[in-house]
Amino acid sequence: MKLATYKDGSRDGQLVVVSRDLSSAHYATGIANRLQQALDDWNFFSPQLHDLYVALNQGKARHAFPFDPAQCMAPLPRAYQWADGSAYLNHVELVRASRQSEVPKSFYSDPLMYQGGSDDFLGPCDDVVVPSESFGIDFEAEIAVITGDVPMGATPEQGLESVRLLMLANDVSLRHLIPDELAKGFGFFQSKPATAFSPVAITPDELGEAWQGGRVHLPLLCTWNGRKVGMCDAGPEMTFHFGQLIAHMAKTRRVRAGSIVGSGTVSNKPIEVEGRREWPKGYSCIAEKRAIETVLDGKTATDYMRFGDTIRIEMKGRDGHSLFGAIDQTIAPLD
Repeated sequence: MKLATYKDGSRDGQLVVVSRDLSSAHYATGIANRLQQALDDWNFFSPQLHDLYVALNQGKARHAFPFDPAQCMAPLPRAYQWADGSAYLNHVELVRASRQSEVPKSFYSDPLMYQGGSDDFLGPCDDVVVPSESFGIDFEAEIAVITGDVPMGATPEQGLESVRLLMLANDVSLRHLIPDELAKGFGFFQSKPATAFSPVAITPDELGEAWQGGRVHLPLLCTWNGRKVGMCDAGPEMTFHFGQLIAHMAKTRRVRAGSIVGSGTVSNKPIEVEGRREWPKGYSCIAEKRAIETVLDGKTATDYMRFGDTIRIEMKGRDGHSLFGAIDQTIAPLD
């Protein structure tokens, strides 16, 4: 099942069901007005939404209309919680190697996670508005899940059972603000502006065999200013799967339906080619590209994003069709 939220002038939008091929949609207002409403009573609402999804795919939905990603808000325009992990340890290793810093051993057994702002997410085609280019504007391509209720002390298996929907995310980072914030010891705040999510959120069954062990075994495609820069495989190198990330969240607190959990930047290890390391699958954030350049050449040649730059993030199934629709954004100045 595929769900989206259409803009209607309100803060929470209108829930729509979207066809599997992303060609058509149907308002779900006869069932649930908003996605959070459906998540709060998933066992009651999801079968009804699925019936509408089946009718839509069969061409039998009476009031279907062409689906337009530009009309989408984030599937959850605001959420009770947005917790972003860093589940791809290769990303951490690479960034630390560029600073000649070792990764603490605890990072391999205890997931990294921070709590981001969840009151104002961006739609997939909304501009990324930043006050200044000097902040070091970077995209971060990730996978995210939306949970149901999770009890305190949940196991990773219970965490996986709580996954209701999956999305793609652009977790924008302002790299030049990060060092001073981290030095304070309280973590990210101003350096993490609003996150954007894909046009649709999908149930795990839509991934078929690609959803295994709490990981999505498909490439994540990143296109910066029209040039493909990343095709990183999101599956095998995800150190902590989503069940483990959710269990980490729930260690000392209950997690409520509508919480969003991010994977962190999708990242792949290098390969050896004639004695030199290469990253043939590219990168999912500019900081990683700069780290690669520093590791290989002792300096970076890549700048962060400028006003007018574009970023497109998408994932396609094994049939070549887009699963979530594309995040397709432009960097813009604050008016």
